[in-house]
Amino acid sequence: MQTEKPVRREIEKLLSEVELPRLALVEQEVETPPALTNIRKAVREALGSVELPTGTVAIGVGSRGVARVGEITAALVEALKEAGASPFIVPAMGSHGASTAEGQAEVLAHLGVSEEKVGCPVRATMEAVEIGRTPSGVKVYMDRHAHEADAVVVVNRVKPHTAFRGEVESGPSKMLAIGLGKQRGAHSIHAAGWGEIHRTIPEAARVAVETGKVAFALATLENADEEPCRVVAIPAERLAEEEAPLLEEAKRNLPRLPFGELDVLVVDEIGKNISGDGADPNVTGRYPTPYASGGPSVERMVFLDLTEETGGNANGVGLSDVISSRLERKMDRSATYMNALTSTVPDTVRIPMVMESDRDAIAAALIMCAGVEPPEARLVRIRNTLSLRRMWVSEALLGEVEADPRLRVVEPPRPLRFDEDGALI
Repeated sequence: MQTEKPVRREIEKLLSEVELPRLALVEQEVETPPALTNIRKAVREALGSVELPTGTVAIGVGSRGVARVGEITAALVEALKEAGASPFIVPAMGSHGASTAEGQAEVLAHLGVSEEKVGCPVRATMEAVEIGRTPSGVKVYMDRHAHEADAVVVVNRVKPHTAFRGEVESGPSKMLAIGLGKQRGAHSIHAAGWGEIHRTIPEAARVAVETGKVAFALATLENADEEPCRVVAIPAERLAEEEAPLLEEAKRNLPRLPFGELDVLVVDEIGKNISGDGADPNVTGRYPTPYASGGPSVERMVFLDLTEETGGNANGVGLSDVISSRLERKMDRSATYMNALTSTVPDTVRIPMVMESDRDAIAAALIMCAGVEPPEARLVRIRNTLSLRRMWVSEALLGEVEADPRLRVVEPPRPLRFDEDGALI
């Protein structure tokens, strides 16, 4: 019987002998709408299509990556105040922020949504009020502060979801159904089943609208560079009709990897600020449920680190095959597991194979690609799934790069560089 240390030394020796492919820096040209240059003006113009409420107005703001959300929210607050309203912010992020009021307020502050930055109070609570049920009997909840306000407005980005397909996916309807419902509401919707969620979300959003509390939604669309390119205000009564076309537009703007099949995909960092699943499955092709598809076919995937903004929440880590010990050490298991308990998807938080260094993690993925010599592997390295303008690609992919007019080599192939601890430079 072998002891742990001899086996570990064998693994270290095995991995150290793996010859890694050389990588070239490649730039991808993406046709995409231009970014908005004046956020305040864009918000003001969008608000011209809706009636601004008066009295107390709860503005729901979430935790997902909405570019320039602080500026967008500040412009909305300013307009509401001018209309005679008394706005305040409520976190609309389900169980995120470790499912605590303090944690959710901290998430918003980190995103630039604080009283000092947007000009109105932030009122955080995990208390939720049941406001009704969907036709199939699913309970729908609303943040207590929002429910007690005279009106509710939600601010959210419209984009493809990472775990299901429907007429509406991530956007205002989902924020009304899940985000504003806090942990109880989020779990209620998810527990109804991922095979039904494409129907449950719009039905639950309709329940919220029928309370008469919801005034409108302020929806943003982003371009391939994750910059706001359009802001749209949707009256509550027209949410079902107007959100679906925005989703189709958002799908056209989504940046993607330019390769259909990869042996190894290396992602430098994952986090909730990048995607609900750490790394966007719409980019990686790895989905947490069978109810969504698309993207490349990836044999082995490597995650190397967590973003600072994710606060230790490593949801999505289970979609990879190998991670670094650095990423594992940064995991806050409570925050990570709460995400899975709420979404009812444990696969996203399972711990994959852990390797001591970045080099070992990449080497391990390479030798687990059956029938492929490591130096000849089709490997791509990206910073994260939001940063796809530039990527590092192995020599085995350069033929496809040369044949694609959207791609150009910025730097020729060279060996990967690591520091003395085996971390990528």
